[in-house]
Amino acid sequence: MYFANLIDGEKLTFLPLKTMVNISYHTARFQGKFNRYFYKSKIAQTVKLPISTTRKVPISVYALSCERDLAEQVASVHSFLCNVGIPDKFTIISDGSYTDLSCQLLCCIHPCVEVIPIHKFLRKDLPQCVSDYAQVHPMGKKLSALMSIPVNGATIYTDSDILFFPGGIDLVELANLDSQVCHYLPDCSNSLDGRILDEDGEKINPVNAGFIFFKNELNWDFAIKRLAKLTGIPSYFTEQTIVHLTIHQNHGVPLCSEKYVMNVTDQFIYPDKFASNKIALRHYVSDIRHKFWMNIMKPQINTNKSPIYPIYQRRPSGV
Repeated sequence: MYFANLIDGEKLTFLPLKTMVNISYHTARFQGKFNRYFYKSKIAQTVKLPISTTRKVPISVYALSCERDLAEQVASVHSFLCNVGIPDKFTIISDGSYTDLSCQLLCCIHPCVEVIPIHKFLRKDLPQCVSDYAQVHPMGKKLSALMSIPVNGATIYTDSDILFFPGGIDLVELANLDSQVCHYLPDCSNSLDGRILDEDGEKINPVNAGFIFFKNELNWDFAIKRLAKLTGIPSYFTEQTIVHLTIHQNHGVPLCSEKYVMNVTDQFIYPDKFASNKIALRHYVSDIRHKFWMNIMKPQINTNKSPIYPIYQRRPSGV
């Protein structure tokens, strides 16, 4: 495709469309980067902000993260506490890179928050193929952590790049249901390791492993047998494929994709077309991570009782 370019009011030339600069996209990325820098610079104050609710919810929450993602983890925890409620506990599993200071900052958010090093969290009886995967790839650590989560009632696993919104109050209703099925976040594409799959039919209804709502511990045997037989080194999407097979083998149920959002179709436009007070959460994967930071300081998204505003944003009247 081409677009016309009028030079000096006379000469009409045609340039490839790919040479055009997507100003909206690059502006959004710049704003996201700036907002993250500002948020991170104020993180010592942010973790001490009062939480805007005292509502307690019968849920245990687990997240695995690293020093690099400290800012995202703080923002994600704040968004859960303010929009969903205060869980029985919010356990952050450190991949081993968090400093003592960062652990202290995370624990300052609320008394329900605790940080546990992954080597103290993992089960001692993990299959050897899982332990081997953890030795060669970070996603192997995540699989090890997921398989080690104790499930005693409603339990959530969430990645650190997920923001929770006011619609997340639905999670409390889900926690109180008698149903014991696992609920999963539907993925928007087949981000799976084809070496683990035996047939194309296994690709149906892809699972995103960034958010899982457990009611009972899952039986992982079916998928782990596939991992044990894998020839070659496990890759980034091997973990998600194991989770995908396991959840479907355990008859998992998809969450509503309009409220529990895993979608990247707005990647190249400026606004976040999905963020609103009506959704429960959005997973801001790497393609759209900048939109995470475009939302974190919006007063209508209740992430803090006392939001911090970048100097270029006007503080809303009455706040």
